[in-house]
Amino acid sequence: MLDIVTLATRDAVALAGGPTYTIPTGRRDGLVSNSSVDLPGPSQPVSEILRFFRTIGLNKIDMVTLLGAHTVGVAHCSFFQSRVLDFRGTGRPDPTMDPKLVKKLFRLCNTSKPSTTLNNVPKTFLDQNTSFIVDNQYYNQILKKKGILKIDQELALDKLSAPIVARFANNGNAFRKSFAKSMVKMGNINVLVGDDGEIRKNCRVFNNPN
Repeated sequence: MLDIVTLATRDAVALAGGPTYTIPTGRRDGLVSNSSVDLPGPSQPVSEILRFFRTIGLNKIDMVTLLGAHTVGVAHCSFFQSRVLDFRGTGRPDPTMDPKLVKKLFRLCNTSKPSTTLNNVPKTFLDQNTSFIVDNQYYNQILKKKGILKIDQELALDKLSAPIVARFANNGNAFRKSFAKSMVKMGNINVLVGDDGEIRKNCRVFNNPN
């Protein structure tokens, strides 16, 4: 199953205009499935997210590159509305967000009714420019204070990541090459070998233990 997910991701990236790259196959499937276990939060500072990336064998360039996957996809209001409505208890929006974007997101989030179902929560594109294309416009967006999530904007402001953001914003090919390299590196994290894990017979369920 891991190979299928990895190959499907690679092909989806290519179909969305991103780079093509070769990935190794033959991964064994794990016996524990938790999609959120290795995901840092959207409001953590750059230093903490970098610390997490380093614990799994990735570096600063990988971090900035892989967060560039936000060039496609959406975020629900519940993940960013505090930046728009009441940033850190000030009663005001996040000063690092573009005022026009604040107004747009305010209209989106402030008029919605509370919901416990995520599918009913309004959402917006993480990349407001080329929302369905894997390119470097995400980096140009956050340089203009148009990051949706707090971590998006912090990438452009933090001295640890800002130089890399600027380089990718100015050089789309540099981002494409780095994205391909970092995706392969990420796919090689915690690869199971020998008798560890299993080769899933049915992608949706674990094999029977007999």
